[in-house]
Amino acid sequence: MPIGIDILEIDRFEMALQRRKRLLNRVFTPAERDYCLRRGRPGASLAARFAAKEAVFKVLGAARGSIGWQEIEILTGPDGRPEVHLHGRAAEEARRQGLASFEVSLSHSRGLAAAVVRGLKGGS
Repeated sequence: MPIGIDILEIDRFEMALQRRKRLLNRVFTPAERDYCLRRGRPGASLAARFAAKEAVFKVLGAARGSIGWQEIEILTGPDGRPEVHLHGRAAEEARRQGLASFEVSLSHSRGLAAAVVRGLKGGS
């Protein structure tokens, strides 16, 4: 079962969002933006989801550019847990590798956001 992990500094990510106005809409889906922008510190929630997307790229072994940012979506499930939803080329690559689902854990402190993603084979 492949595992991906990513960690980043929230302040640096928030500065990148301020400097590059298009980054928010390029990386995050409307549902992700809607959820995160309603949080107490939107930058921390966005950074954690960005880290999760990076971790999914690592699980899939995908080079940046081969899969679009919005083809990996990190949503909050009915039980409040984060969920990985794949679309387009990301979903095709997961199927090709026999990955039926993903487990994801998000975390952030005052300064850092992190995510761990594990790809699960069918029936796991």
